[in-house]
Amino acid sequence: MNRLVVTALNLGVGAVLVFGLSACNRDANADGGVDATTQQAPAQDAPAYARVVSVTPVHQAASAPRQECHDEVVTQRAPVKDTHQIAGTAIGAVVGGLLGNQVGGGKGRTLATVAGAAGGGYAGHEIQKNHQENNTVSSTQKHCTTVNDNTGDRVVAYDVSYEYKGVTRTVRMDHDPGDKLQVQEGVVAVSDAH
Repeated sequence: MNRLVVTALNLGVGAVLVFGLSACNRDANADGGVDATTQQAPAQDAPAYARVVSVTPVHQAASAPRQECHDEVVTQRAPVKDTHQIAGTAIGAVVGGLLGNQVGGGKGRTLATVAGAAGGGYAGHEIQKNHQENNTVSSTQKHCTTVNDNTGDRVVAYDVSYEYKGVTRTVRMDHDPGDKLQVQEGVVAVSDAH
C-alpha cells in the first residue's frame, strides 16, 4: 500500500505542476508576454507601406497651336529686260538725228545731225533707265505664322514626399497616391498603391 500512496502522490504533484505552469503561461500572455513556442517571424511577403508626407502637382502650360494667315500686297521692281538701255539709246539717237538734220544747211546740217543723234541717244538712254527704275509690279502673297493660344495649365505629374522608417524621400508619380505608398527596401515598389 505504500507504493500505491507514493504513486498517487507523485501523480498529484505532477498534475499540480502542469496546471500551475499552464496558468502562469496564460497570465504571462495576457500581460503582453509572448510564449516562445508560439512566436513567429513577420511574414516575408507582406507589403510594407510608407506614410505620404506631401503631394505637389507638377503643372505644364498647355497651348493650342494654330495657323494665322493674311494676304499682303507686295510691290517689287519689274525685271529689267534691257539692262544697257540699248533700245532707248537707239530710238533717241534716230529721233535726235532727224531733228538735227532739220536745222541748218551744208556742213552745219551734218554737224547738227551728229549732235542731235548724240544728244538724242543720251536722252533716250536716260529716259529708258528712269522708266525701268520706276517700273514696278504688284502681287498678292499669303503670309502665315503659327500662333500658340494659351489654354491654361494642366497637371502632368506629382512630386510625392514620403516617410519610411524615419527617412524622407521624394518620387515623381503620374497620379496622386493618397496617404500611403507601398515600398520595398525603402523605395516605392508599386506606383499605384492607395
